[in-house]
Amino acid sequence: MAKTGQGSDFHPDDDAGVLRKAMKGLGTDEDAIIQVLGHRSNAQRQEIKRIYEVMFARNLIKDLKSELGGDLLKVILACMRPPAEFDARELSKAMEGLGTDEELLIEIMCSRTTDELRAIKMAYEKKYKKTLEDSLKSETSGDFKRLMVSLTTCGRFEDSAVDLQKAEADAKKLYNAGEKRWGTDEAVFNSILALQSYSQLRAVFDMYVKVANKDIEDSIKSEMSGDLEAGMLAIVRIVKNSAEFFAKKLYKSMKGAGTNDDDLIRVLVSRSERNMDAIKKEFEKLYGQSLAQFIENDTSGDYKKMLLALIS
Repeated sequence: MAKTGQGSDFHPDDDAGVLRKAMKGLGTDEDAIIQVLGHRSNAQRQEIKRIYEVMFARNLIKDLKSELGGDLLKVILACMRPPAEFDARELSKAMEGLGTDEELLIEIMCSRTTDELRAIKMAYEKKYKKTLEDSLKSETSGDFKRLMVSLTTCGRFEDSAVDLQKAEADAKKLYNAGEKRWGTDEAVFNSILALQSYSQLRAVFDMYVKVANKDIEDSIKSEMSGDLEAGMLAIVRIVKNSAEFFAKKLYKSMKGAGTNDDDLIRVLVSRSERNMDAIKKEFEKLYGQSLAQFIENDTSGDYKKMLLALIS
């Protein structure tokens, strides 16, 4: 999604000046900071960060950390990280300490494009001095580990022409590997769901209904369990309609008492330049209320202003 202030309207030196002024002296002008950083693309924020250091011999991130706090600082820092670095940090967070946040691993590993995953792997290795594949191998197990490792190979074909004959053959393979046999051959599901292009998979899922007389999601639910089931379902749902998948994530982060701010920030920041307009449409269709209204009701203060700027 394009952000305002792009093209000829973008003047990083002016933006850097506004940010310095907002943080200089007593008090902080949060509105000015939000006005700049909430309405720029990630690439533009990187340029502002660079120019800020050149102009003022100061580190923008350090200045922001010393002037801001709480959830506002959290979302601003998330916005200031390049996308691959942001995702690499989130994956690391999902695997640190006791236990693993499989839902977070699934969200990132199953929704990023091949090029995005390549960039994430590089960013991860640079920051943590070990490969993403090795970390996933040590933090996950069984068939779920195989799925995660398959995704790190970045072997998914992208934008290839749809082959309907192959789609039918693959639909039959999936049926024979699951519904038709005692037990499930997860390797077959893995090889098809982790490697085929999204457009090819849509054709496979359409054919599957004809072959199996049921939706692929229903088969996965009856044939698998736990993290593997969640991972496979995520791939299917992202392939079918990624905007709906993320609209549901956003709803889940805000429904009921309290807000899961980490999830809310991560999804808004990571999707703001990918498919936010489509997510907003799906959200309203699903819940009869706009995403902006939900954010209005669920958050407050400068944090709320920054989130609303991200989806504007």
